Order: sequence, then C-alpha cells, then structure tokens
Amino acid sequence: MVSIFSSLHKSFKRLFIFLPLIVGLLINPISANALYPSDPSSVDGLKEDLHGADLQNNEFVKYDLSYQDLGEANLQGAYMSVTTAKNSSFKSANMKDLIAYAVRFDNADLSDANLTNGELMKSVFDGAIIDGADFTDANLDLSQRKSLCERASGTNPQTGVNTIDSLECTGLKGYMPPKPKA
Repeated sequence: MVSIFSSLHKSFKRLFIFLPLIVGLLINPISANALYPSDPSSVDGLKEDLHGADLQNNEFVKYDLSYQDLGEANLQGAYMSVTTAKNSSFKSANMKDLIAYAVRFDNADLSDANLTNGELMKSVFDGAIIDGADFTDANLDLSQRKSLCERASGTNPQTGVNTIDSLECTGLKGYMPPKPKA
C-alpha cells in the first residue's frame, strides 16, 4: 500500500512540474519559424561584405551563400544545414567545430581554412579548392574523403598540418596518392 502512495506521489509531482509547460504550449505553441529562423528570404541581410566577419556560433539553415566572400571569417561553432555555398570563398577562414550537414561546397575556395573537428556529414565538396585546408578530426562521408584526398595538397599556415595528413588519406582503402605535377 505504501508503494502505491509513493508511486502516486511521484506521478503527481511530475505532473505539477510539467503542467505549466504543457499549458504554456497550448496557449502559445512554438511556430516552425522559431525552430528554423534562417529562412531563405533572410539572405538579403547577407548582402553586406562578410570577409573577416565574426560569425561564430551563427546558424545558416537553408541559406544560399553562393558567391559570398567569407574569407578569414570566424565561423567557429557555426551551424549550417541544407545550405549552398557554391563558388564561395572561405580562404583562411576559422571553421573549427563547424557543423555543416548537407551543405554544397561545390567549387568553393577552402584554401588554408581550418576545419578541425568539423561535422561535415552529407556535405559535398565537388571541385572545391582545399590547398592547405586542415580537416583534422573532421567527420566526412567516405566518398567525399576519397575525393578530397585525390586533390589534397599544401600545409595549413596556422596549424602546420598537411592537408593530406589531416584527411588521413594514407589509411583509406583503395586510395592512390596524387601524381606529382610536372
């Protein structure tokens, strides 16, 4: 009998804790825009020069960053999802701890960028320039890692790490080192 009262007491205690939350959500529900504030129409606010901008911990969800100059920008800890950054420049950008899920970096300039600890799953780097980029401990899809290894070259000037080493190319099955340029 004591265990039933103890169980009921815990249940009522949980109910009283969550009751204000439930009532609050019923009165004022969360809108979809609150979950994804970075809608494509807000890109107009990005027409300013972003070169060297401090964008640390900013969110870019469904943005079109094509042809933007984000060179030397601080994107540490930023979050990008379903975003396109085709033909953009991230030259020498601080992209440590960047979360870039399903981002298109096609033909982007990532030379000398620091992508250490980046979560780059489902992102595509077709034709991206990665000379001197540091991908140390970055999570990439295997197909993208192999593709990047084929054109990896240079050493990151800030970290001193070779791009080919940061991508761990020598440990990949079926990896063929790039042929030296004549």
